[in-house]
Amino acid sequence: MAREERFLTPEEAEDDTEVDLSLRPRALDEFPGQERVKENLSIAIEAARQREEALDHLLLYGPPGLGKTTLANIVAREMGVAIRTTSGPAIERPGDLAAILTNLKQHDILFVDEIHRLSRSVEEVLYPAMEDFALDLVIGKGPGARSMRLAMPRFTLVGATTRYAMVSAPLRDRFGSVYRLDFYDSATLGIIVGRSARILGVNLPDDAAVEIASRSRGTPRIANRILRRVRDYAQVRAGGKVTIEAARAALVLLDIDGLGLDETDRKVLECIIHKFDGGPVGLETIAASIGEESDTIMDVYEPFLLQCGFLQRTPRGRMATAGAYRHLGVPMPNRSREGQGQPGLWDEGAGG
Repeated sequence: MAREERFLTPEEAEDDTEVDLSLRPRALDEFPGQERVKENLSIAIEAARQREEALDHLLLYGPPGLGKTTLANIVAREMGVAIRTTSGPAIERPGDLAAILTNLKQHDILFVDEIHRLSRSVEEVLYPAMEDFALDLVIGKGPGARSMRLAMPRFTLVGATTRYAMVSAPLRDRFGSVYRLDFYDSATLGIIVGRSARILGVNLPDDAAVEIASRSRGTPRIANRILRRVRDYAQVRAGGKVTIEAARAALVLLDIDGLGLDETDRKVLECIIHKFDGGPVGLETIAASIGEESDTIMDVYEPFLLQCGFLQRTPRGRMATAGAYRHLGVPMPNRSREGQGQPGLWDEGAGG
C-alpha cells in the first residue's frame, strides 16, 4: 500500500518537479474547461476558507483522463492544506484505512481514486469518519471485545471514480458535492496542448496544436500523450521541428484517425459489424472476440464511441450505428436491423 500513497504539504507541493513534468495545472484559473465544476468548486473553497472550516466531502466522476486527480490536488492547494493520495484497491482492510485516517491533520484532504472499489468492510469504517469525524474501533475478540470511538480532525474526503453507479448508495449520500467531468471540446484541448507544449519546451504551431486536439478523443491525458509522441517523431525524423506535416505523420504511425479513433476503437466497431451483423451483441462477447477486457472496453472505449454516435446500447446488447458504417467505409445493409443479433450471442445484462 505504501507505493500507492503520497503525502504532500503545500510547501513541498510547490517544489514538486514531478507535478511539473506531469503537465498538471496547479490552480483553478490554470485549469481549462469544466467551467461549471470550477465555478462551484471556487465558491465552495472560498466559503470554507472564510469560515475556516474543512471543505465538504467531494465526489468526482467521469471517464478516465479528464482531470479528477488534478482537481483534487488543485483543491488542496487552494485550501492551503496537505493531501494524502491512495486508491480503492490499495485499501484492503479496515486497519489500512484506520492507519491513514489517524495520520490526517485538521482540514487535510484524503483523495481516494477508484473509490468504487472499496470493500464493504472498509466502507463501514469510512461512514462515521465522514459523518461524525470519528473512528470506531473494536478492541479484543469474543465476549471480551469492546468498542472504542476516537475523535478525528475534520478532514475532506475527495473521491474519484469512472463508475459512478458502482459507488454504493450509502457512500454516495455522504458526499456534500458530486460533480461529473465531461469530455472537452477541441478549442479547450487546443489550449491545453499549447500550455503543455510551452512546459515541454516545444515550439508548436497553431495548426499542429489543432490537429492534435481534434484527434484526442476529448481527453487531456490523451492530448498530452500524443503531444509527447509528436515531439519524439519530430526530434528523430523531422530535424527537431514540429510542423503540421510531422504531426500528421506521427498520428499515422500511432494509428489514430481523423476523429481520434485508434486501433481498438475500430476493432470494436468492426467486430460488431462484420462478426455479428451490426448487433445487438453482448459486451463480454465483444471483449472475447477482440482479446480485450470488458471493463476496459466499457470504461475507456465505449464512452467516446457513444459520444461520436457510432455505438448504441440496447437491452439486448451493443449495436453499430449508420455513422459507424460510414466512418469505416462499410456499406449499410439494406434490410431492417430489427432482431439482427445472432441467437446465443447475447450476454446477460449486455445492454448495461
